[in-house]
Amino acid sequence: MLASARRAAALGAAALLICLPVTIAALLVVPAVPTAQEAARPGFAGSASCAGCHAPQAEAWRDSDHARAMAAATPRTVLGDFSGPTVTDGHHTATFLRDGDRFLIRTDGPDGTVADFPVSETFGVDPLQQYLVLFPDGRRQPLPWAWDSRPPAEGGQRWFHLMPQEALRSGDPLHWTGRDQTWNVMCAACHTTGLERGYDAARDTYATRWTELGVGCESCHGPGAAHVAWARGGARTEIAGRGLAVALRDGSGGAWRFRADDPRGIAQWDGPPRQAAAVQVETCAPCHARARPIVADPRPGMRFLDTHAPLLLLQGEYQANGRIQGEVFEWGSFAQSRMQRAGVVCADCHDPHSGRLRAEGNAVCAQCHLPARFDTADHHHHPEGSPGAQCTSCHMPASTYMGVDRRRDHAFSLPRPEVAAAVGAPDVCTSCHQGRSAGWAAERIAEWFGPRRRDDPHWALAIQAGRDGRPGADAALATIATDRMQPAILRATAISLLPMLPSQATAGAIGATLLDAEPLVRATALRALEGLHPRNRLHAVRFLTDEVRLVRVEAARALAPVPIDAMPESARPAFARAWEELLASERVAAERPEAWVNIAALLAARGDLGGAEAAYRTALAREPGNLAALVNLADFEARRGHADAAESALRRAVAAHPQEAAPRFALGLALARRGQSSEALAMLAAAAALRPDEPRYPYVRAIALNDLGHREQAVAVLRANIERHPQHRDSLMALATMERDRANFAEAERLAAAVMALNPTDREAAALQAQLRGLRQRLPSPR
Repeated sequence: MLASARRAAALGAAALLICLPVTIAALLVVPAVPTAQEAARPGFAGSASCAGCHAPQAEAWRDSDHARAMAAATPRTVLGDFSGPTVTDGHHTATFLRDGDRFLIRTDGPDGTVADFPVSETFGVDPLQQYLVLFPDGRRQPLPWAWDSRPPAEGGQRWFHLMPQEALRSGDPLHWTGRDQTWNVMCAACHTTGLERGYDAARDTYATRWTELGVGCESCHGPGAAHVAWARGGARTEIAGRGLAVALRDGSGGAWRFRADDPRGIAQWDGPPRQAAAVQVETCAPCHARARPIVADPRPGMRFLDTHAPLLLLQGEYQANGRIQGEVFEWGSFAQSRMQRAGVVCADCHDPHSGRLRAEGNAVCAQCHLPARFDTADHHHHPEGSPGAQCTSCHMPASTYMGVDRRRDHAFSLPRPEVAAAVGAPDVCTSCHQGRSAGWAAERIAEWFGPRRRDDPHWALAIQAGRDGRPGADAALATIATDRMQPAILRATAISLLPMLPSQATAGAIGATLLDAEPLVRATALRALEGLHPRNRLHAVRFLTDEVRLVRVEAARALAPVPIDAMPESARPAFARAWEELLASERVAAERPEAWVNIAALLAARGDLGGAEAAYRTALAREPGNLAALVNLADFEARRGHADAAESALRRAVAAHPQEAAPRFALGLALARRGQSSEALAMLAAAAALRPDEPRYPYVRAIALNDLGHREQAVAVLRANIERHPQHRDSLMALATMERDRANFAEAERLAAAVMALNPTDREAAALQAQLRGLRQRLPSPR
């Protein structure tokens, strides 16, 4: 599957295969393919009822990836070779068998024992097909072997493992029977229609039902029974919206048109405002975005930020220039684009029923970009008909996920090879012109289009500076955050990277963006308040009644540690309502231990220590070795004075995750506080060795060594850390202080000057410099 599978799972990401939690003990081999759990729901009519009046749309949909997103496993729907082949990749082995109309996969199960697992449903169709197994507790788990459904000429018609680089064994959350692969919570909503997840938190089981397998008409248009009644009845005008829950058609008569007096050659919308534009994008967004659901089983037509919290341009998932990196689907890149801000919607380029492009090649772009201006060698500077002459080659680079699935970036960005090189991202030019440098590509572009570009200076440099924690990043990020010409997802990302403790630039940006017109920006600004003391968070009170659920949820989160009597009396009922929305948003993923860790932290902030402890216990019941649960439980126990319980939790974390640095680091700190210096130093050293890219670990180890009187060793550790991380401010300051204490004033001054070079306003470094000058002046003159 993905190279970043473990990171995606840790984030609770909504990826196609990376699913959610499972209790291993409950997984048992099923003897036969179960019956489908299809059930009627009030208000739903089914796709078949639409075809009578909408035959062309139904015909286009019938062969689409949407219609075939999931199906009962039958000889008609199963594409893979189940004639008995055995396949191995060196880590995993499986045999694919058929028993009449039943399809079986022989592989290792939840307890490591090899057994035959009957396929209950197919999952997807092109360019690969996966297969699900239903277990008695209601969980559906996607098998890790997928069928490459591409033609043989393209390398297809073969079995392959989705994570061949990982030697996955039972008990691993990413093993196909593990909690990070449970279809019901991660995948089901986007592969069925009318889903009811049916999770029973008390029993940790599922009774998942749907009205239709696959993405049917009502997945996008909403429940259709009222519309069918309208169509069959006589008084058609009496039902608002013709009985449809979601209005996806403008009905305005407008169109994209070229204007003769516009030298740009870019079409503009001619007609009334596209009232349905936002609805169209937000109808697609829940399944074409990496996002965390904040309500259970949302229906089509609900505002996206009322139902989901989308992933921002997170490091590891997006390059610093916004290009897709992890399996983030399309919405996050499209939300960055000028097209989205101009009012372009998914259906302008894609037929919504077949899913295919409305035209082939450059013709789809020519709908809005005049071919005489853009589809020429004067614009693309490549031979006509060559791959380089295709709009998508330069403006929609592709990345491959799940081994064979190439997906295009939808930001429609301009090629900036020099910016990509500056932030360590791939660029479209050298991806094709292999052996050439980014500098060469930048020179060619400058020759063609001039040295200045419309997006100078590029915002990627500020995003990378924020990710690296560089001095001055706060001002650059604040500029992006408050620039309303920039897309909301970029501005929200800039806010999320603002450093805490807040500088003047940080505080000004957060204050301005709290009142922003974009709800995603407001919500992120509220999350940034968590870096402030509770008494400084009362600005969040006014957002408890915001019209957007995500904003209200983040307002309640920001106010979690604020005593109720510190809030205006008039705001207390609104806080109570928003608080319940916040807890409910976390309970949407009650299957996941991480959800209970979040709930525990919220309850602890409100002073509900009993509720917090119970939530931590629930998290550990879901997964006894969960790293986040154990480390946070340890901090919780330490804060309430239970040092033994805190140490016990950290020792469990170290035992369960021997290759993770964080629990060893936390245990080292805990042992140091308890005076167990020898083991504490060993743990801190182990943490630093496991994470050489993290400068804080050796810095803290050096401080501990110095406090215990091992000054020479502390100095050596800091010097090595600075050699590896020359801009780590705290290490520079610590070493400067130690050199001062050893009367090595010249070296201390050099180090203090290095800190001042990083940040000329660093008061602590300036004070140290002044002190060192005074000490040097008091030294006796050499004879």
